Amino acid sequence: MRDNPIKATVDFNLDGTQHGFLKVPYSGDDSAWGAIMVPVTVIKNGEGPTALFTGANHGDEYEGPIALWCLAAELSAERINGRVIIVPAMNYPAFKAGKRTSSIDGGNMNRMFPGDPNGTITQIIADFFSRTLLPLADYVVDIHSGGKTLEFVPFACAHVLDDKEQQARCVAAMAAFNAPYSMMLLELDAAHMYDTAAENQGKVFVSTEIGGGGSADATSTGIAKRGISNVLMHAGILPGEPERYSSINVDSHDENCFVTCEHSGLLEMRNDLGDEVQKGDLIAVIHDMERTGTAPVEYHAKVDGILVGRHYPCLTKPGDNLAVVALKGD
Repeated sequence: MRDNPIKATVDFNLDGTQHGFLKVPYSGDDSAWGAIMVPVTVIKNGEGPTALFTGANHGDEYEGPIALWCLAAELSAERINGRVIIVPAMNYPAFKAGKRTSSIDGGNMNRMFPGDPNGTITQIIADFFSRTLLPLADYVVDIHSGGKTLEFVPFACAHVLDDKEQQARCVAAMAAFNAPYSMMLLELDAAHMYDTAAENQGKVFVSTEIGGGGSADATSTGIAKRGISNVLMHAGILPGEPERYSSINVDSHDENCFVTCEHSGLLEMRNDLGDEVQKGDLIAVIHDMERTGTAPVEYHAKVDGILVGRHYPCLTKPGDNLAVVALKGD
């Protein structure tokens, strides 16, 4: 396999603080022989664990980029033991365009792994992460939120893995992140996700869904910032103990947790995020937008649990993820 064409302007093995770029060659209409300059920060102090933090895997999710741009500006090498690699906007073309997917090749970064050095821009970036950045890391935290089409209660998540020792380390890091909710998450399409690439390399991996709607508020951004610091302390990279608050354990390892829309129309939620519902409860209706006087279509919970996710905003079509009802954990 050919070498990845991305060149980093930072030295990942050099002590101190470096702010630079992952330089992705791209000759486009607006810049012949140009490059996409993906911001990256490396902060290193001696030997120790490495944490790799990413945001904007999907470009319309903002809690991660905000929290990570702050981290890059505020964290000093003298405070840490080990190394922190920060890529605030992983899918930089999507991030700059305010889109979920790349404005250059339409690529969904979180469905492109392990990537391809001979492929599209998104595949090339994914390959650089797979073969250059992930091998450097011990802890990997990828901060997601709902973007423009989903809204969630704020949760950190881990996955059920075949390697139970690795799973336990991921769950411990998720607990250290200490979001208001902690989710054992079923991924409906996991084969080519960044999560899977990191876990297949044996990494401690934590992801999140914090807020949504294509914006970020002070509360959701604060959760991301606190979670990042907590994971750094949990890893021994920062001194101190993680801040601990009550976190509600939930689980989505039942496909009935996911309610898929089968109709186009105007969504009216009958429950708010965080509400407890019972199997059979009416959670949403969809009104016919084409005419008045018709009965709305009803959607009911298929499990007992907590409403943790919903479609956003209120116009729907068949195939949309309408709602997520997670099972309450121990």
